[in-house]
Amino acid sequence: MSANMVYDFLAGPFADFPFMRRALVACFALALGSAPIGVVLMLRRMSLFSEAMSHAILPGAAIGFLIAGFSLPAISIGGIVAGLVVALAAGAATRATDQREDASLAAFYLIALALGVTLISTRGSAVDVLHLLFGSILAVDRPALLLVGSIASLSLLIMAAIYRPLLVEGFDPDFLRSVRGQGAIYHFIFLGLVVVNLMAAFQALGSLMAVGLMMLPAAAARYWTRSLVSAMALAALLAALSGYCGLLLSFYADIPSGPAIVLAAGTAYLISLAIGRQGLILHWHRRHLEA
Repeated sequence: MSANMVYDFLAGPFADFPFMRRALVACFALALGSAPIGVVLMLRRMSLFSEAMSHAILPGAAIGFLIAGFSLPAISIGGIVAGLVVALAAGAATRATDQREDASLAAFYLIALALGVTLISTRGSAVDVLHLLFGSILAVDRPALLLVGSIASLSLLIMAAIYRPLLVEGFDPDFLRSVRGQGAIYHFIFLGLVVVNLMAAFQALGSLMAVGLMMLPAAAARYWTRSLVSAMALAALLAALSGYCGLLLSFYADIPSGPAIVLAAGTAYLISLAIGRQGLILHWHRRHLEA
């Protein structure tokens, strides 16, 4: 295979089609903004929270859609408000009763998901439902790209600012409260970052796929390194690579782009699970040597 053929295969779709370039830039922005957040979610044992929030934003996005159609500001504002309402409601239910937080989240996000689909179905078509559930990253336009890029940039800056107190709050919240007295504020800032990054991913990947680029690369990165900073960087790299490979797969195999990107991220996770430094093969090998 000649160098030109390799170039045409790997770069041709992005060189020839503007919508592919916009989709690739959106994937890179989502990778930078959401993958490091996924690593922190895993460290804090809050993976369910990201899944819950990806569905919790649906009723707000649906209301925005019913009011203004596929209006980016209306859908974004509605989704962010709905996500924050579900997060606060689940937290309030947990504190007011003896129910575990994961159970409250599961209950509220299921209600939100069903409500969102119902709202869309009342006035939208089956195509509208599929668009909001699975997204269409190939349809990302300039305003959506600016939104995703702005959220990613803001997320990186805020994560850098709250990095140390956020980690301390996760490991020893009592110590942080005794030193600064504001431990909870970092937790809620972080939850807000989760919601807005899922809203950004929602624009491209839909409600069901939005969490894919946040959690799968983060889960894969933890099999290669125990350093938190290294895991964040590796997760972002794997998420960007998953976006690139998923778009190529979607282009050549003629399959939906959102699921193709998440499948690529899932492949990276399975490979890491098998051959990573803390993966199954080396784990089995170490146990075999110890036996």
